[in-house]
Amino acid sequence: MPSNDIEKLEQGIASLEEEIASKKKELIDMRKSMPPMEISDYALNTVGGEVKLSELFDGHDELIIIHNMGKGCRWCTLWADGFNGILNHFENRAGFALVSPDNPQTQKTFAESRGWKFKILSGKGGSFINDMGFQSEKGGFIPGFSTFLRDSKGKMFRIAKAEFGPGDDYCSLWPMFDLLAKGTNDWEPQYKY
Repeated sequence: MPSNDIEKLEQGIASLEEEIASKKKELIDMRKSMPPMEISDYALNTVGGEVKLSELFDGHDELIIIHNMGKGCRWCTLWADGFNGILNHFENRAGFALVSPDNPQTQKTFAESRGWKFKILSGKGGSFINDMGFQSEKGGFIPGFSTFLRDSKGKMFRIAKAEFGPGDDYCSLWPMFDLLAKGTNDWEPQYKY
C-alpha cells in the first residue's frame, strides 16, 4: 500500500477514535443527567444470612453492583473473572458486590471454584434485580451494573446503569480481540480452556 494511503488511513483512524471518545463522554454526561432514583434498603441473601444493600458501601458513599446472570452464564463468568483481577482498585474507590439470581450456596461454591474474592449476594426471591431493570419481561436475566450513592442522611439513590454484552467497554478482551487479524473469530468464553 502506498505511504500516502497508509497516512490517510492512520488519519481516518485517529479522527474516528476522537469521535468515539467524544461520543463516550456525551453518553456519560447523558447518564449523569438522569435524575437519581431513590431506592429502599433492599435485603439480599448470602450463605451467612440476609445483608442489606446499605451494608455494601464499605465506608464509601458510592457503590457498584454487578448484575450477573448466575453460574449458568459463561459470558457473565468472563466479566466477573475480569472484575476479580481488579477488585482492589474497585474497593479503593467504592463499595463493590455482585448480585445474581442463583441461591447463596450455588454462588458460594461457584465463586470458590473461580477464585472470586468480591462479595456475592443472591437476589433470588426478592424484587431487587427486577426493580433495577435487569430482568426481562419474559423472566430472564440481563447482565450489567448499577451505581449507587448514599447521602449524608443515609438515603440511597441509583445513579446509573449499563448492560454488558460482547464488544462493550466493560471487558478488556473485546477491543484487544478486535485488533487481531481475524477479530473475535466467533470466539466464545468457556469455563475452562
